[in-house]
Amino acid sequence: MTGLFNFLAAGIAALLINPIIPGFHPDPSVVAVGEDYYLVNSSFHYFPGVPIYHSRDLQNWEQTGNVLDRPSQLPLKDATSWLGIYAPTIRYNDGVFYMITTNVGNGGNFMVTATDPAGPWSEPIWLEQQGIDPSLYFEDGRCYMVSNPDGVITLCEIDPVTGKTLSPSKALWKGTGGRYPEGPHIYRHDGWYYLLISEGGTELAHGLTVARSRDIYGPYESNPANPIFTHCSSAGQESNIQGTGHADFFQAADGSWWTVFLAYRRYGGEFHHLGRETFLAPVTWANGWPVINDGQPVAERMQVPMAVQPAPRVSRDRHYSFEGLAAGNCPSKALGPEWMHVQEPVAGNYSFQGGKLILKGNGGGKGLNGWHPTALLRRQENPEAGFETRVTLHDGEGGLAVYQIINGYATFSLRRRAGRTEAVVSYRIRNLSHEAAAVPIRTRSATLAVRACEDHYEFLLDGREIARLDSALLSTEVVGGFTGVTVGMYCAGGSVSFDYFNYRETY
Repeated sequence: MTGLFNFLAAGIAALLINPIIPGFHPDPSVVAVGEDYYLVNSSFHYFPGVPIYHSRDLQNWEQTGNVLDRPSQLPLKDATSWLGIYAPTIRYNDGVFYMITTNVGNGGNFMVTATDPAGPWSEPIWLEQQGIDPSLYFEDGRCYMVSNPDGVITLCEIDPVTGKTLSPSKALWKGTGGRYPEGPHIYRHDGWYYLLISEGGTELAHGLTVARSRDIYGPYESNPANPIFTHCSSAGQESNIQGTGHADFFQAADGSWWTVFLAYRRYGGEFHHLGRETFLAPVTWANGWPVINDGQPVAERMQVPMAVQPAPRVSRDRHYSFEGLAAGNCPSKALGPEWMHVQEPVAGNYSFQGGKLILKGNGGGKGLNGWHPTALLRRQENPEAGFETRVTLHDGEGGLAVYQIINGYATFSLRRRAGRTEAVVSYRIRNLSHEAAAVPIRTRSATLAVRACEDHYEFLLDGREIARLDSALLSTEVVGGFTGVTVGMYCAGGSVSFDYFNYRETY
């Protein structure tokens, strides 16, 4: 038996529930500092960007903030969910935390630093070597950067303070021939440098490959067992978990090795709408090469060796009240780090007054289909969940949003038309716009709720269902993009106020 099953045979095992960070949390990177673990994810066109999580048991992860929380750190001009922040890497060296990433469409590769992962993080330090998915490796007082310009994994030495390139860029490896060799990370183990990458694209063919060398500059030899991990195989094809890839290895406080990686879960057939999520699996070493989960597919529940028994999974149910919040507070900071905007928010369109959140529609009348829409959103983190608010329409249109991409979303709103108030459920699916329900109501206030049920959404007006939407219509396979469903409150024009917002995963 390999190392993993030797541990299990000895009875040192715990139940691991995957994904460890569900919902739209792609491209995970993690760093261990003593018994503390810090993890970051891609955020694309959302502001603030690069959510950062903390854990001590590897099962429960708390979002402590966002690395990029100021417009000066995160320009998102004209960014869609195809652009923005790709694949951050987090590292720690000599008392300093480093986060390196790519702002696609607004500047390229940069890094920021902090002495406390909760922030504040520095202004961007822009880097010369391009290619997405940059990563850092520290050794003997030197700082190395890898990325994939022109589809080749490339290494250079940089100054970690100024970002200045200190050595010529050296091509290391093109992978095994799969498309899009990306997500490179370098590790040292037993005298070897290991170069871990992803190939196949972040879809069904996604997988992990690895090469090694005695010299950090190469040459690198490919593992004859590549790909070392993929669900695009006979063993993994029946799994609900697919698209496994873009991983980062780390060593826990007890000396054990682990990997975080992205994957998605399918609902309603071959569709995924929650986005790419963060999963965890054990890593062992055999014949000089890393082995993930003993070479077996990963499941949503599995027994793994863990030095510390994880605490019970913490409930993600939340009631958000707007009582006591001052008018000048930024909503995405006042309510919690999980809240986001599509691109940088127009500050004057968000305010708190009299215990209510007041939203004003952005100009142009395009609502969620325009630039910098007035929307306050958080990730849907479970296929079965509920979202509810009490909304009052002053004028225009506003309510709840189920948002995947600029041309893939559903809204449940109040509006005024022909002198009457209506509760309206509308969809935009690429170039198709459809109004599924328009129910007259007697007042300008109503309780709006959306119930997510794995393969569909139900829209409830004052507790009564008035429409449904197949979740496949909001999937990546249908509307595209690199993100996942986010939910929350929006205003398309005029102004609306909200009494509260509830997010529930238990009933």
